Amino acid sequence: MRKPILCAAALAIAISFSAHAQTASHQVKAREVYARVISFRTAAEQKQTPAMVAYLVEVLKTGGVPETDIATIDHAGEKALIVRLTGQKRGKPVLFSAHMDVVDARPEEWERDPFTLIEENGNFYGRGTMDNKAGVVALVSTILRFKAEQLKPARDLVFAFVGDEETAMDTTRLIAAHPWVKDSEFAINTDAGGGILDDATGKPLIYLVQGAEKTYATFDVTVTNPGGHSSRPRSDNAIYQLAHAIEKIEAYKFPVMANALTRAYLGAVGKAQPGAVGEALRKFSADPTDATAADALAKSPEFVGTTRTTCVATMLQAGHAENALPQTATAAVNCRIFPGVPVDTVRDALVTAIGDPQVKVVTRGNPEASPVSEMRPDVMAAITRSVRANYPSVAVVPYLESGGTDGKVYRIAGIPTFASSGMFSKPSEMFAHGLNERLPVASFYQGLDHIYGLAIELGGVRRGR
Repeated sequence: MRKPILCAAALAIAISFSAHAQTASHQVKAREVYARVISFRTAAEQKQTPAMVAYLVEVLKTGGVPETDIATIDHAGEKALIVRLTGQKRGKPVLFSAHMDVVDARPEEWERDPFTLIEENGNFYGRGTMDNKAGVVALVSTILRFKAEQLKPARDLVFAFVGDEETAMDTTRLIAAHPWVKDSEFAINTDAGGGILDDATGKPLIYLVQGAEKTYATFDVTVTNPGGHSSRPRSDNAIYQLAHAIEKIEAYKFPVMANALTRAYLGAVGKAQPGAVGEALRKFSADPTDATAADALAKSPEFVGTTRTTCVATMLQAGHAENALPQTATAAVNCRIFPGVPVDTVRDALVTAIGDPQVKVVTRGNPEASPVSEMRPDVMAAITRSVRANYPSVAVVPYLESGGTDGKVYRIAGIPTFASSGMFSKPSEMFAHGLNERLPVASFYQGLDHIYGLAIELGGVRRGR
């Protein structure tokens, strides 16, 4: 029997309805997963990543992922997860990464329960909504959509769910060495990279792709002396001596620095940003020796970290009794070091700035510097196409991350890494690690489609015949 032929209009309506239903379905599932993963208090002290991994494994298995394509890693009470979408072996694997752990939040300090996903005033509120459980959900959503649509990539797509990015990054190192991961051609990290919206108008200004990170290093600055009874003060009180040292660290400014990536980034932002800051960005990009422009950017929290090494005191510990003179006083000084600058050079600069041989400066652990990932045309083209589907004229440029992610671990392991979340937000909406963390609802759904689209294009998926 001859099949009926739909008219063009009816066919278009049918296709549109089907696409809408499919989109609605994956968004509903993603929001469900988002709410559940926010409920896990995956801060280091809580040891909740094993429970979160168990939930994700259940979701993925129900969605059609075979057990043979799921691997877990246990380390120091935390758990990581690796999931593979097997391809046709036409090229090396592509890695996608997100981290499940969060900086802890104290419910009594928040306006809303940080471990309950709350949608309000166009935002999702909750610890990890931005950093980085939206990225976790984007990976899960992509895997489920591939399975539901029976898509076969040309090469393996590997999805890593890290358990301790906010602390030691040990599970990231174990992931990087895993047989499914170690030969990856490159990685897409969801934990950074994104678009900037103008605070006043909401207009998209620029989209940033992270290609490098500063070195993260912490120094313990310590003063010791014999102490004594508090009724007999001494002139070399350890707390006062440490306070003087911290004041000198506060006053010290590291040299202004630039490389090709930072100049391109700051110049592009300068073109999009109005006012005095935009002018300073453009001038610095053209001439990094412009002291006036550098000083102007040093006053901007958003850009000071891009133009030099920065160090700041973050924690204090001193004394042993209220009626005793302190025998030890220590400050943790956290530094974000410009690429190419050795950690020992920064330590030596702190020692010189303090100028007191009785104050000891000791490097904590073994800080790792990561190389710059040279931008790949194929990756940048895919990211640009995805971003411009929503914002047709926005500039897409690489940048140096002033903070830190576990992308550096992949880079050190020889896997070029590009951070791109697909999400846009205003600078004033940046509450990661702070109180009342939030993410615009629209950004969450854009991030889902961004990662899915990158997996399609970079994975070499061919639709239809």
